[in-house]
Amino acid sequence: MMETDKLSPTSLAFIALTNEYCQLVENCLDQQREQLVESLLKLLPRIYITALDIEPSLEFFDAVISQALDEPSYDAVKNNIAAVMGEEDVYLEVFLDDMKYSDTPIATSISENLADLYQVFYNLIASLRDLNTEEQRQILDECKGQFGEYWGQTLCNVMRALHSLNTSNNQYFDQY
Repeated sequence: MMETDKLSPTSLAFIALTNEYCQLVENCLDQQREQLVESLLKLLPRIYITALDIEPSLEFFDAVISQALDEPSYDAVKNNIAAVMGEEDVYLEVFLDDMKYSDTPIATSISENLADLYQVFYNLIASLRDLNTEEQRQILDECKGQFGEYWGQTLCNVMRALHSLNTSNNQYFDQY
């Protein structure tokens, strides 16, 4: 039985990981592209796994994740990531619904995908502030619902691009 006065260790870990992600991308200009890619490849899978393990709340609450991130802040994060990624920012996306109806490849950017994830996590953290534990569980439930509907796929897509970038630019993998 779940304690009502505390969040689960999984929920706390998820919040900590999303906060770590926000800090990483907010400060991405402090890193070289290879460092940022490696950090993201270590952090994003942990966020994915932890999101899968979030326990559902036992109470129903009409949870709404506030839209705390403004457009200039989103754009600043996106532009900073794009600056670090440079010419490696754009990649071909194969998991977009539009691909079903397109004869030509659809390009997207690592920076846009990472900024979209930043928006989700920033809004989550802002929404959790000043709520009681049960309301926080409901917000986490809503975030997990969005994980299944949207941001989980975005996370996987950008990881594929980051993996490709990491292995193509990493001398360790060149020897095989």
